[in-house]
Amino acid sequence: MDLDLRKVRYFTAVAELLHFGRAAEQLHIAQPVLSRQIRALEKDLGAELFVRDSHGVTLTDAGRQLLEDARRLLAVADGTRRRVVQAARGRRRLVVGFRAGVVVTEALRAFTAGHPDIEARARRVEWDDQEQLILDGTVDIAYVRLPVREEGLELRPLYSEPRVAMLPDRHRLAGKQEISLSDLDGETWLRYNDPRPGDLPLRTIEEKFECVAAGTAITMVPRSAAEQYSRPDIVYVPVVDAEPDRVLLAWAAGRRSPLVAAFAEAAADIGAPGSDRDGTPGSD
Repeated sequence: MDLDLRKVRYFTAVAELLHFGRAAEQLHIAQPVLSRQIRALEKDLGAELFVRDSHGVTLTDAGRQLLEDARRLLAVADGTRRRVVQAARGRRRLVVGFRAGVVVTEALRAFTAGHPDIEARARRVEWDDQEQLILDGTVDIAYVRLPVREEGLELRPLYSEPRVAMLPDRHRLAGKQEISLSDLDGETWLRYNDPRPGDLPLRTIEEKFECVAAGTAITMVPRSAAEQYSRPDIVYVPVVDAEPDRVLLAWAAGRRSPLVAAFAEAAADIGAPGSDRDGTPGSD
């Protein structure tokens, strides 16, 4: 039995909203049509996906599993469609994703020197969408930082770099040359990776700036991000025993693109910005 992607899209809308009416409105279809499609999908799979009662709609265990898989399935389908459309239009383009602090200029120059007919562009990605943008074809290959959800991705480690504490300029440790993790005991940390209910989502380093400068909490960032982003009310202090930040290249698993392979080779040859050719960070 082949999964009907249209039904999977319908399911995903209901599963994310947990409301058939709002999902039908979002999908621009009638609610009875949506309900029939969901029932048909449940019949196809031989599993109940939702519990419907007077209290509302909840996911079953099977529904939770399908939602986890459906997001990546749909992203891969979207990526395939996007690449086919671009090929049909005769466009030859490579889009390279990068996280804050990662400099892609040298790798892009090396790639375009060998592929002058290819339009190579860079696009920033964030910690919460780095995998999705690769899978759905928005970017062809990306510099990502750990942690990474590995499903559906091919990963190649590139380099690691130290992390530094981001502190408000009036913090008790602001004047230190370096600190250890124990010096930060008792501090309130930004919880952008594990937010509590009601927390506002934090995505970008600029949003972290605002929270740290206001004294709300502290965080750690890669040294390269600290070198690129500065403001007078923020200080950075090296944390000598912090786990290093790790940068990897990632692209869709199973994709056999000569352009992706060529860029991966160029990036691996260059390694870390400001490093020697084996990827070892250079001294400051």
